[in-house]
Amino acid sequence: MKCAAVMMQYDYGEKSRGFSYEYYNIFMPLMDVAGEYNIMLFDFYDEYKRSGKSVMNKKLLEFASYTDNLEEVFENREQIEISRFYERLPKASSIATQEFVDKNVYHRNPNKEEV
Repeated sequence: MKCAAVMMQYDYGEKSRGFSYEYYNIFMPLMDVAGEYNIMLFDFYDEYKRSGKSVMNKKLLEFASYTDNLEEVFENREQIEISRFYERLPKASSIATQEFVDKNVYHRNPNKEEV
């Protein structure tokens, strides 16, 4: 699935000011995680300056998807069920702490000589 990030590339649209906060802190990490072919930048401010509001809105609406993929909806329900199952389980750290308190596990320092 491809995503469009709608934000300004440069701070207040001026290249001399450097990258915008959103570009630097959201878009660039997304590029690292999702890959450069799965995410696209839509610089709305630059587009607005070049072609005007109505053209910018038309181009932005080209990215919109008005139909849900039935397969994705099913996968989302399945993922929700799996998440709920694991959220009900006790935390691993709580289990380990309780086992330590109940003396089911112990800690030893291999550097110290045992008496």
